Amino acid sequence: MADHFVHESSYVDENVSIGDNTKVWHFSHILSNTTIGKNCSFGQNCVVGPRVNIGNGVKVQNNISIYEGVEIEDDVFLGPSMVFTNVINPRSFIVRREEFKKTLLKRGCSVGANTTIVCGNTIGAYAFIGAGTVVTKDVPNYALIVGNPSRQIGWVSKAGHKLIFDEKGIATCKVSQETYMLENGKVRTL
Repeated sequence: MADHFVHESSYVDENVSIGDNTKVWHFSHILSNTTIGKNCSFGQNCVVGPRVNIGNGVKVQNNISIYEGVEIEDDVFLGPSMVFTNVINPRSFIVRREEFKKTLLKRGCSVGANTTIVCGNTIGAYAFIGAGTVVTKDVPNYALIVGNPSRQIGWVSKAGHKLIFDEKGIATCKVSQETYMLENGKVRTL
């Protein structure tokens, strides 16, 4: 048995794996065939699954539903009341479970409060999505994204600080002192 915490007001269905040191707080429901990694935190009123995979060190704030079709890698942050979709053209009178689109959140990205991520898109590693953004297309690694519809306004470091590139395409994070290169519209660490 894993060493994790589930508040007494929450439900965990059968065939769920929850990693060590993960906490599931009030009024949440983890549905069957879901895997959650170590050192994760789920705030109040979260619904996860069924058939969802979540990595290690993921922080899910209050009022978030993570539907089938969403995959979350390690160290992702999901701000309060952000929204995932899983079907492009939902109708209450048409069952479209076979049409769920995959949404992938790569390692270390952050999604701000009240953001909506339209299904079928990938959020790149360490990308930063500002509060209230509506993501309608793939987001590059390290991109800083805002607005409705979403648009890129810059780049961020792994630490989440805006990067200012010089004429050679080099930037240094003011906090971590890591160095980054911008080349052909992509950012990488040096």
